[in-house]
Amino acid sequence: MAVAEPLPVSAARRASGSSFYAAMRILPRAQRDAVFEIYSFCRAVDDIADDGGPRPQRLAELARWRADIDALHAGHPPPRLGALAAPTRTFKLRREDFLAIIDGMEMDVRADIRAPDLKTLDLYCDRVASAVGRLCVRAFGLETEQGIDLAHHLGRALQLTNILRDLDEDAAIGRLYLPREALLAAGITTTDPAAALSHPRLEEACAFLVERAREHFRAADAIMRRSPRRAVRTPRVMAEAYQSMLDQLVARSWSAPRRPVRLGRPRLLWILARHAVI
Repeated sequence: MAVAEPLPVSAARRASGSSFYAAMRILPRAQRDAVFEIYSFCRAVDDIADDGGPRPQRLAELARWRADIDALHAGHPPPRLGALAAPTRTFKLRREDFLAIIDGMEMDVRADIRAPDLKTLDLYCDRVASAVGRLCVRAFGLETEQGIDLAHHLGRALQLTNILRDLDEDAAIGRLYLPREALLAAGITTTDPAAALSHPRLEEACAFLVERAREHFRAADAIMRRSPRRAVRTPRVMAEAYQSMLDQLVARSWSAPRRPVRLGRPRLLWILARHAVI
């Protein structure tokens, strides 16, 4: 499961690439370059998590990334992180946040996630999305406490939207991120991805996650209303784009076959135009 896009990512393959790139264009050059380097790191480790290769090999590669992050913060960046050295110094990007992202990827590698409990799902979202956000808000120029709060809520909102959007894609590789509590409340006792997604009460389980995503979007919006407008232009674009996507998911049927949902270019350009001139 890809991380949420900066800001935060889904930063990887599953993220709506056009939303991410459009949102980044409104940033000043140094901030934009920093976020793209964060994205590049996230993409690299996410590809390891989604690779179908042997688990021991993928775990070993993630361990090498851990060592590289340690070297980066010790002032000796390896070649594949060379371009991340300047942004790390300039924006004081934290080692702990990079390692948290790797921890999230490792959760996918050790075993295919199937119907995690809410506590585990929240930890996963924190690692693969909110940790990315904690790195990005430093580049955006938000105050530490305010930025951490925004990363917490917006990261989770984006990742939960990704989960709902990618149900079929995740099921195809043996994963099911819908939380166990939501499934059981809907009377779904199986953790088999295909069986869960074909259950007649799937909509109830999805509605549970939709409401949690909306709660996080509302909390993120409240933080952004209190923040310097220029510092939250990019998070606002991402939030509005993903909320539009969530609305489309809710409006369509959750029953199979589920047609793909993507944000259309006209809608994206309209969202971008609203925030680019602030």
